[in-house]
Amino acid sequence: MQYKSQAVAKPYFIAAIGLFVAQILFGLIMGLQYVVGDFLFPQIPFNVARMVHTNALIIWLLMGFMGSAYYLVPEESERELHSPKLAIAMFWIFLVASALTVVGYLSVPYATLAKITGNELLPTMGREFLEQPTITKIGIVVVVLAFLFNISMTFIKGRKTAITSVLLIGLWGLAIFFLFSFVNPDNLVRDKFYWWFVVHLWVEGVWELILGALLAFVLIKVTGVDREVIDKWLYVIITLSLVTGLIGTGHHFYWIGTPEYWQWWGSIFSALEPIPFFVMTLFAFNMVNRRRREHPNRAATLWALGTGVMAFLGAGVWGFLHTLAPVNYYTHGTQITAAHGHMAFYGAYVMVVISMISYAMPLLRGRVANSESAQVMEMWSFWLMTVAMVFITLFLTGAGILQVWLQRVAEVPMGFMATQDQVALFYWLREISGVVFLIGLLTYIASFFKGGKAPA
Repeated sequence: MQYKSQAVAKPYFIAAIGLFVAQILFGLIMGLQYVVGDFLFPQIPFNVARMVHTNALIIWLLMGFMGSAYYLVPEESERELHSPKLAIAMFWIFLVASALTVVGYLSVPYATLAKITGNELLPTMGREFLEQPTITKIGIVVVVLAFLFNISMTFIKGRKTAITSVLLIGLWGLAIFFLFSFVNPDNLVRDKFYWWFVVHLWVEGVWELILGALLAFVLIKVTGVDREVIDKWLYVIITLSLVTGLIGTGHHFYWIGTPEYWQWWGSIFSALEPIPFFVMTLFAFNMVNRRRREHPNRAATLWALGTGVMAFLGAGVWGFLHTLAPVNYYTHGTQITAAHGHMAFYGAYVMVVISMISYAMPLLRGRVANSESAQVMEMWSFWLMTVAMVFITLFLTGAGILQVWLQRVAEVPMGFMATQDQVALFYWLREISGVVFLIGLLTYIASFFKGGKAPA
């Protein structure tokens, strides 16, 4: 059953995809600056391109999570959203604040941005992924609290399901752990502790609950498998995710001045982190194999299956490659980290948001699924983006292995910049793969404008 208030998800989805395009464009600029150092300098310095690239990733995924929740929670709760007007108001506030922040990054030096936004009153700027001005961070907190109030009230007054319960725990966890971004102690070790409380406990903790809930929702809709079966799989996945992810935070504490026991705790529990992602892959394929109906939205089914596989490869396999302390001693901070980060974010979070958009957007436009020709185009976009991301990961892995050998293992180690010259070929290949990824993303967007008769 469709609920009128689910329509508030649509602007969130549209903005998310728009920001996704911006993220990829700045990623390509940054990738080219690796090999052509003065490209677009001084208009867009490398540090600015990197800030926009990573910040756009976080903002568009948050937009995607919000849109997904606004679509999912009314349907699962079997009632209209508590306040559609509040949802739309928060959307515009979030979008405008994000745009102004990016304008600030691009138009003034970062130190000047910190000064004009009053960062000295509550210093929070200058940390990777959390570069947003303090005033922007406060705005994010206001928007997220209003969002959580809206969906929590809808949940409280409606039907309770495992999917909405897990989703809300994940979303509240997201909000709570973000508060550590306001803690900026002078002691560098404590600073890194709190920084990882945001970054790790988001992507390897509470975000995995959001991922599990969204994937379970899509699979219920496209397969028709009994909810009880999917709920049991979901409980297993989130339990494994929380146990391994929370204690696995220790793999970030190896070399920041913490006690030696973190090398054992971090190594053991982060080595177990691939297990929930492997279970997630089994879950997705098992549900599709047991499906009770052939859903006309084959593209959404493909994205859901791809989520499990790519999340396992990126977050699981590539995470395990350099998570043990004796290995991480050599690989820490190299392009191997970047390889893991790219595929993990794409597989675990980008693909699940696209799965939700691919399932929900046709319904929001009054059809069960897009036309057959549009779905063929969308599936082409899936393969273009996914194969491109695999090659981006492989090329970054090659660059990282060579970097470790030349810079950290060789009898006469090279300096950082000399090593970068030696791995430049991998950067060029990564850039070409990035262009293919952008073509895939534009193909995905074009599929929504493709005509044809919608399936019955």
